[in-house]
Amino acid sequence: MFTTYEDIKPLARPCYADRSSMPISDRAAQFAPFAALAGYGEAIYETARLTDDMLAMTEDRALHLNEMMLRLKDDISRQPQVTLYYFIHDERKQGGRYAVKTGRLRRIDEYSRLLIFTDRSVIAADDVCEIQLEEY
Repeated sequence: MFTTYEDIKPLARPCYADRSSMPISDRAAQFAPFAALAGYGEAIYETARLTDDMLAMTEDRALHLNEMMLRLKDDISRQPQVTLYYFIHDERKQGGRYAVKTGRLRRIDEYSRLLIFTDRSVIAADDVCEIQLEEY
């Protein structure tokens, strides 16, 4: 016995004097905890999220970076304005992304291999792929 509910379609929703009607968004939200695959949407998003691979360091680029680091070390007392292109490792996946940081360099921690800026941001020297020093 299949019915198309033609007998109840024209009827209005029941209304009660002591209760206000629930908004549609709240009505839908009450079924959210019963999702068949909790966290599935987040897992799909994480899988689809793209990351870049860190480019291999050539010998020429390594020599250039080393030369620029020595120049920065010699000029650190003036807190030089630099622009760094560096790699940020992804916390969840292999790879990461490239970013740019421009600011005044406060000091170079040679033991930890860190570049510390006047705004207290810190970048690992091993993640730097290019340095542009602003000349005075």
